[in-house]
Amino acid sequence: MNNLTNAWRKARKGKTKKLYVIEFEKNIRENLLQLRKELLEQTYSPEPLKTFVIQDPKTRKISKSTFRDRIVHHALVRIIEPIFDKAFICDSCANRIGKGTLFALKRFDLFKKRITTNLHSMAFCLKADIKHYFQEINRNTLLEIIQRKIKDNNLLGLIRLILGNFDKTRGMPLGNLTSQFFANVYLNELDYFVKHTLRAKYYIRYVDDFVILHKSESQLAK
Repeated sequence: MNNLTNAWRKARKGKTKKLYVIEFEKNIRENLLQLRKELLEQTYSPEPLKTFVIQDPKTRKISKSTFRDRIVHHALVRIIEPIFDKAFICDSCANRIGKGTLFALKRFDLFKKRITTNLHSMAFCLKADIKHYFQEINRNTLLEIIQRKIKDNNLLGLIRLILGNFDKTRGMPLGNLTSQFFANVYLNELDYFVKHTLRAKYYIRYVDDFVILHKSESQLAK
């Protein structure tokens, strides 16, 4: 119950004037107790996602969960985030405590100075992203990665339920907290490949956008 209460507080942050929050909070104790009961009895079922399109500047399809389901997402992430986060590399910068865009920019500036000896020599930057990342994630692969650290079948069942609410076969909804978190879990595999197999010293990732800095243009082309 403590976890659900804290999750509710996180889910409502900056949204206290929204009608769906006001409505849920009219019977806050009863609603949270009911949510707890459903989770314990494994009768919880997420409601259909609300989908809309935004321009930022690219066209993006956002799939938004109901407020009740977002509380569950926060409760889930509060439990599993500490388990995974300690395995993430320092320069995975998105959706992590103490990280973010400013942290990523500072790291880029530091790497830029190091690779060019304080801007006294030439170096190159490879910038890339993963096309249609959220829509194309292989959920079976994601679940295999999750199962390396999470062994509780009830928790794994809840994760499958949340993922399956978007599409029955692949991808994750852009707009859910769980999707942001699992995006890092999934691409942590890429981070380890780049750092340990390719041995790229100057590498930064923010969700599916990443950069590698190197003195050799031909090495980056490879």
